[in-house]
Amino acid sequence: MDINEIARKIHQAGGKLYLVGGAIRDEIMGKEIYDKDYSVTGIEKEEFIGLFPGAKARGKSFEVFDIEGAEFALARKEKKIGLGHKEFKTKTSKDITIEEDLSRRDITINAIAKEVLTGKIIDPFNGISDINNKLIRATTSAFSEDPLRVYRVARIAAKTEFSVEKSTLELMESLKQELMTLSKERVFNEFEKALETDKPSIFFNVLRDANVLDVHFKEIYDLIGSLQPIEYHPEGDSYNHTMLVVDKAATLTKDIDIRFAALVHDLGKGVTPKSMYPHHYGHDEKGVEIVQKFGQRIGAPNKWISYGKVSAAEHMKGGIFYKMTPTKKVSFIERVAKSKLGLHGLQIVVIADKCSTRNTKLEDIEFEKIGEECLSKINGKYIKEKYGIEEGIKLKDKLHEERVNWLVTKEKLQ
Repeated sequence: MDINEIARKIHQAGGKLYLVGGAIRDEIMGKEIYDKDYSVTGIEKEEFIGLFPGAKARGKSFEVFDIEGAEFALARKEKKIGLGHKEFKTKTSKDITIEEDLSRRDITINAIAKEVLTGKIIDPFNGISDINNKLIRATTSAFSEDPLRVYRVARIAAKTEFSVEKSTLELMESLKQELMTLSKERVFNEFEKALETDKPSIFFNVLRDANVLDVHFKEIYDLIGSLQPIEYHPEGDSYNHTMLVVDKAATLTKDIDIRFAALVHDLGKGVTPKSMYPHHYGHDEKGVEIVQKFGQRIGAPNKWISYGKVSAAEHMKGGIFYKMTPTKKVSFIERVAKSKLGLHGLQIVVIADKCSTRNTKLEDIEFEKIGEECLSKINGKYIKEKYGIEEGIKLKDKLHEERVNWLVTKEKLQ
């Protein structure tokens, strides 16, 4: 059913239909709209069902309906009745105005509506002005009634690359204790969406500015103030370095699993004793266990955790690949190639790590190409045909030996 047809039916019944929220924000910003949410005023639940008997009801706490993939919510008011994201009493009524419905929304750039039939814009909280000024601002003090909004704001800031207004950061900080009432799934959902943006660092920087980064992202928070050798890291501490690395990785791949691996590559530096600064000996080994605990606590998929552990353990070796002996190079290639992250994934992490702040020569850290060539040319079939060795330890040892010889010859010819 065409949206204008839906709007006309609602209008004929005495109501109005509005496009609301992120769709209007993205339309104003000239971005492609993926999800469209609508608000309905002037009619009750029973009337809506009568008009659209095929609509599928959603939601337990308030009236939301699905019509051909689009979401329609009856205008509502909310009252907080307890701690957490779900403790609200909701009221829908034909008497609730679109302005009242918009007032319960978290930030001004999401509190804009457009009447479908007339195209009239309703912007009671100056959201369009905030879009033009690239500013995220709480709609009202009611923002502090829902702790999930802390992570939503950080994620939307990363998506839009807008700054967050100071008083809104203060409201976010006021929710710090209540953040622990959020489910693991809710927090991870916002975190995952933030990693999909062009600049994931904004998500963490906003949480840092609001003084809440340590609640669910303690391992990343611990990187703050973790000093590094200035000659290698002019960007400052391990936190600043990590933010540059994850942003660089975002320019190199859309694969969110690899972006996570880049984010956690240096978590081991967060537990380095200050007496060792600016050095972080053994941080790669320490990082493996930290990635495991962090990933499990935030509910990351096992694939993410596996990628992250390899990234933590191997990124240092990948960064000095050109300095290794042929034997160590082959061992590194064989080990990483067998991991879930693989040569390609680790190559991206190492490029992001080494090239985000330094004038590193790419050819010095390019191990993926030579590794894939070595593995494809010197494989089990090659060994069986050349030496007549079947499966077992002898084949494995001979395979490694031949790969080393292949690499020695190749390097002599260069």
